[in-house]
Amino acid sequence: MKKQTIIVTGASSGIGKSVAKYFLERGDNVVINSLTHDKLLQTYNELAPKENIAMVSGDVRHKQTGEQLLAAALEKFGSADVLINNAGIFDTKPFLEVDENYLDRFLNTNLKGTFFTTQAFIPQMLKQKEGVVINIGTPIVNHAFGGFPTTAPLSSKGAIHSLTLQLAAEFGRHNIRVNTVAPGTIRTPMHEVNGEDVSYKSAGLTLLNRVGEAEHIAQMVYTVAKNDFITGTIINVDGGMMAGRNL
Repeated sequence: MKKQTIIVTGASSGIGKSVAKYFLERGDNVVINSLTHDKLLQTYNELAPKENIAMVSGDVRHKQTGEQLLAAALEKFGSADVLINNAGIFDTKPFLEVDENYLDRFLNTNLKGTFFTTQAFIPQMLKQKEGVVINIGTPIVNHAFGGFPTTAPLSSKGAIHSLTLQLAAEFGRHNIRVNTVAPGTIRTPMHEVNGEDVSYKSAGLTLLNRVGEAEHIAQMVYTVAKNDFITGTIINVDGGMMAGRNL
C-alpha cells in the first residue's frame, strides 16, 4: 500500500488526534490542523516520527487555512492525497432559543470549514488525477431525538452529508472519492463536563450497550481512505444506534 499524505483538521484532540496517530503509525505522512496553536503544538510534539508530520494552525472556515494546509503538504511531502474534514463543534439548545449568532457558530465551523477546505484541495487532486475527501458527520442527521435539541449543529451536519454526495457525483469521473464517516457517541473531550467523562450515559442508545472509542473512528477512516472503490457513502460507526435500542 503506497505511502500517502493525509491532512486532518481538528487534530489537536479526540477523533482528529486519533486519526492522525493511526495513519502515522502505518507509515503515512500527516499534516495536522487545529484552531488553537498551543494545543496543536502539544499534539505535534506527542506524535512521531517527526519527519512524517507537519502542522498548520488556523480557522478552517477561512479558505486561506485550507490553502496553507495544502501548501504545507506539498512543500514537505509533495502531494495531498487524503483530506479528512474532522474539525467541528456540537452543542444542544432548544430551537426557539437559537439566535443568528449561535446558528452561525455551527454553519461557520462545521459547514463552511468543510466546504472551503475541500475547495482548497480539489484543484490539487485534479492535477494528481486522484484524491480522497472524508468528512465527519453524525448518524443523528437521520434519526432525531425529541429530548436532545440539536437543530443548529444538525443543520450544519446534514448539509455536510448532502455535500458529500454531490461532490462524489461531480468528481467521481476524475478519480476523486468523497465519503462521510458518521460517529455515534465516542469517548472524547467533547463529552466531558467539568473534566468528567459523561459519554457512558449514552451507552443505552446503542445495541452494544457501550460507547465507542476514538480509535474505532480512526479504523474506519483509514479503511475508507485506502479502499479505492468506496465513494458517495455515509458510513455510520455508532454501535448500532441507528439500527435499534438496547433499552
